[in-house]
Amino acid sequence: MSIFHPKGNWFRYPTGAERLWVGLALAWCLVMSITMPWWHFQGKQNAPQNSYTVEVSDFVGKAFEFAETNKVGEINGVPVAEVEPGGDGYLLGSMWRWYPILKLKKDQTYRIHVSSSDLQHGLSILPINMNIHVLPGYDHVMTITPTTSGEFSIVCNEFCGIGHHTMTGRIIVEE
Repeated sequence: MSIFHPKGNWFRYPTGAERLWVGLALAWCLVMSITMPWWHFQGKQNAPQNSYTVEVSDFVGKAFEFAETNKVGEINGVPVAEVEPGGDGYLLGSMWRWYPILKLKKDQTYRIHVSSSDLQHGLSILPINMNIHVLPGYDHVMTITPTTSGEFSIVCNEFCGIGHHTMTGRIIVEE
């Protein structure tokens, strides 16, 4: 039974190749323990952000007003809203879409406000691996400066229901 110790002297210190592999595993743990915090602070992969409490209805209103005021086009029925350099853009997560599509300029700085109207969602911008946990009632403000032009996909990485797999959006960065 597993609640009793084995009989006799059953423990033996690792030797030979086993000792080598245990040593390599411990060395790798030390390397990763140092690398992970260093990359967090020096790797510049985390968007600086602040979070504020907000009424859900107020944020939804701001997001729709922003989309209507800054609309420069439409893709598959979703407005494309251009954010002014140095300005604020709004991105709303709701079952099962990101609204609106944001249009930005390369090498310009923006403040992007992100929130949810219904459930918790996960904002994941691909392929740059930027991830933010998005909750209703909180305005997450990211200060970003796109350094690459192109189209970036937004997916929800937090299971949010039966239509989770369709919850996508876009950020378009132009020269």
